[in-house]
Amino acid sequence: MTIAHHMPRQPANLSGGLSGGQSAGRAKAAAFVASTGRLPPLVWLYLLAVILPAGFNVGPLAMTGLRVMLLVMTVPLLVRLVMGHYGKVMIIDMLFIVHIIWATLAMAVNNPDRVIENIGAAAIEFLGGYVVGRAYIRNMEDFRALCRALMILVLFSAPFALVETLTGRPILLEALRKLPGINTVAFNTQDKRFNLERVQFGFAHPIHYGLFCSVAFSMVYVGLKDWIGNAWRIIASIVIAGCGFLALSSGALLAIFLQIGLIAWATIFTPGKARWWLLVGLFALAYVVIDILSNRTPLQIFMSYATFSAHTAYWRSIIFEWGVANVIGSTEKGIIGSPLFGIGLKEWIRPYYMYSGSMDNFWLVMAVRYGIPGFATVTLGYILGVARIMRRDFDGNSALTQFRLAWVFTFLGLSFTLCTVHVWTSIYSFVFFFFGAGMWFITVDAKAPKDTDEPAASDPAASGRIRYTRFAQKPGPTVPQSRRSVRRTPI
Repeated sequence: MTIAHHMPRQPANLSGGLSGGQSAGRAKAAAFVASTGRLPPLVWLYLLAVILPAGFNVGPLAMTGLRVMLLVMTVPLLVRLVMGHYGKVMIIDMLFIVHIIWATLAMAVNNPDRVIENIGAAAIEFLGGYVVGRAYIRNMEDFRALCRALMILVLFSAPFALVETLTGRPILLEALRKLPGINTVAFNTQDKRFNLERVQFGFAHPIHYGLFCSVAFSMVYVGLKDWIGNAWRIIASIVIAGCGFLALSSGALLAIFLQIGLIAWATIFTPGKARWWLLVGLFALAYVVIDILSNRTPLQIFMSYATFSAHTAYWRSIIFEWGVANVIGSTEKGIIGSPLFGIGLKEWIRPYYMYSGSMDNFWLVMAVRYGIPGFATVTLGYILGVARIMRRDFDGNSALTQFRLAWVFTFLGLSFTLCTVHVWTSIYSFVFFFFGAGMWFITVDAKAPKDTDEPAASDPAASGRIRYTRFAQKPGPTVPQSRRSVRRTPI
């Protein structure tokens, strides 16, 4: 099967070499595609596979449309990534590859009979999602198209979510189950919250739907600022936040509220690095004050406010305490610990009254399952990616600044949320797909005229707003000055 590799789109040359109405029409069409950006078809296919959990069995293997797609694409894309076809190979790429290698070794040590089945699925979902984002989202036009696609998908899910929260019927999943030979994820059977059913839409758990919506929130409100009308942008953002709320998950709401707080901070204070260092300082001060004045740890305080109930907060604090003990050991609890290879898929040691082995902390699961090296490689890659993009200075290019802020806000929110939830299957892949989709920020050349992101007048096809006319025009910006002045001011 041939994989169509995404190549950077080149601006159309409108200066000459074409004649006739048909040629002019082709030139206009090519210029429009180059200027507005269209999401590569394979990325659309990936996103649809994420939200449509159609599955089937191949012997003992549980396959989904997403896994089939990534099974075909991951190795060719990974080879091209290592060969430098998608830009310089970064330490983040290597850390993620080493993470999967170590996870395979850890699984071979702990569960040799299940290593192929489980690591095969984890490898293609984790690395496959990452390399698809890394390979196919390579510039601002691609990223803008991705933001629009996420907006469309969440708005598309809104009517389904509304029906599901009122009736408890996941319409999309019911439709998939009626297809011959197709199975799908289990229906949500959890208790109501606020007298509403928790919406899972097309995901394995309601919290996964909430996380999907939370990723789209900043992308629309911040990233698409000045690319769509303000009224439509605000309405779409409210609907997206509302869909995230209907998951009725504290983790998803935490991500959205953190993003709203960061947006408010960026709006209130003068643009510059000082405002973010001030925010970091306030968080550090709050941590110290809470640690001194409270009889609970700052982590326990955080858990109590990041959950819907005190019972859930207490439960998660026990999970964290005993989970860490499973990694590093505890003489008090009688646990030896498995810091090097973890425990794989074995049952983790926990109090007798904890009937469920669920561990609501993605980072902790990585440490318990694959040991400290497995945890360190994925966490360090994640931190390096976020930190390097945060440090990029796109002064003078307002569009890049907006998209960078949106991406950073999203992953700062997710960083805290992943401390309170675990992700698997499609949303696991999607999180690292979107992480990979932001890696171009690290290497992009942000040269642009001061206080604008508009291209030079000699390159009309590269502009995001192209005007066509039969009459000659004086050289100059193709976007009205009033529109450009708005784009100078970040949130």
